[in-house]
Amino acid sequence: MSYRIKISEESYGGLKAELYAICRVTDQLVQSPEPHFREIYADTGQRQVKFTLNNDSVTLEPGILSYAQGRLSFSVVQQQQGGFLSRAVRGAGSGESAFGTRVSGTGEVWTEPTHKHFIFATMEGQDSMLIDDRAYYAAQGSLKLSTHTHKKVQGAMSGNGLMQPRLDGEGLFVIECPVSVHEVEVLDVQAGETVTVDGDMMLMYTGTMNPQLGALVKGLRNAARSGEGFVYTLQGPGQVFLTPTHISAGSLA
Repeated sequence: MSYRIKISEESYGGLKAELYAICRVTDQLVQSPEPHFREIYADTGQRQVKFTLNNDSVTLEPGILSYAQGRLSFSVVQQQQGGFLSRAVRGAGSGESAFGTRVSGTGEVWTEPTHKHFIFATMEGQDSMLIDDRAYYAAQGSLKLSTHTHKKVQGAMSGNGLMQPRLDGEGLFVIECPVSVHEVEVLDVQAGETVTVDGDMMLMYTGTMNPQLGALVKGLRNAARSGEGFVYTLQGPGQVFLTPTHISAGSLA
């Protein structure tokens, strides 16, 4: 049989997010001090997120809902043209609309089990955050979700540029991450400084930065010699969240 064990949680306002590990439970016979059985828990590597709403709302990426209970209502929320919800629109430059599932009211919402890792975070004081297109998972209804287009690479993706989700305001959000939270590296970039990052390692960054996407060096011949594709160049002040221990093909860059 399987059993869920809570390993972390985060709350903001009327929304609480909890992360559970799914474990396989077996009985082991122990001989002393007298024969008896004890339960052995083995981590399957699967994780599941539970949202508890108290007169609040959360916008889920389509396809992640497992089940829900309580006094809840469901609606489809259409986001900006260009779409950042990757399960709804796989091609970020397709120009199609993206949709999210808004759950409102009081009750509990469970998402589907996955082998991915998760990061719970909150934004306060009218912050903003730009997120890898495949990393967005859920956000509190108080947060404004929109699509940011990198104009510098206009035309690179079917004439629409490269796009990624943007969060503005105050509230709780959940990021789906290819590595554990302990492997995420946070760079504090001061005003006047820049950071250049391979897009495969980019998880998210604060909206205070001025991002540019392009070749590492100018000129077709020089770009070919460098061996680099598109990279991010971000100007401070701000914070950049990286996953340097994970290389995934086909990320933002």
